[in-house]
Amino acid sequence: MPSIDSAKILIISTHGFEQSELEFPRDQLRAKGATVHVATLDGKAIKGWDGGDWGREAEADLKIADAKCADYDALVIPGGQINPDLLRVEDAVLSLAKDFETSGKVIAAVCHAPWVLVEAGIAKGRTMTSYHSIKTDVINAGAHWVDQEVATDKGIVTSRNPGDLKAFVSKIVEEIEEGKHDRKAA
Repeated sequence: MPSIDSAKILIISTHGFEQSELEFPRDQLRAKGATVHVATLDGKAIKGWDGGDWGREAEADLKIADAKCADYDALVIPGGQINPDLLRVEDAVLSLAKDFETSGKVIAAVCHAPWVLVEAGIAKGRTMTSYHSIKTDVINAGAHWVDQEVATDKGIVTSRNPGDLKAFVSKIVEEIEEGKHDRKAA
């Protein structure tokens, strides 16, 4: 079982991520000693969405297409409405999410980010939560949707919104430290 201070975590995102939903997990996981990389579609910095307008940039470490599941213990996908809507149509994103799913490694998605899990075929049979406006999408993908700050199903962690980020990060740490998850029953 890996300790969080030796874990490697990959955050995937593009323009329009909810500012706090990338920054808070990135910064908190780094503060706990994890190595955290941010991968973007082109490997360049991306601009967040903060309140009702564009926010700060987040630096990128690599391209999503160059990221390998084998190099990481967990995948984190921030929400916002724009970011996951753009990510869920990218083959490299879906392939990477599926690799994390089949490997039994932790996958964490907050707010609208479960859209990526829906598109990758990961939601079916899982207990999940999300931002309320995509509840029907998550249910239609075959998940059991719950309205709670964090839902976990065999290492797949989901949360609803920025108000849930403390619980979201705590659950990511817990799931990483549990090690790989057997997902055959989903």
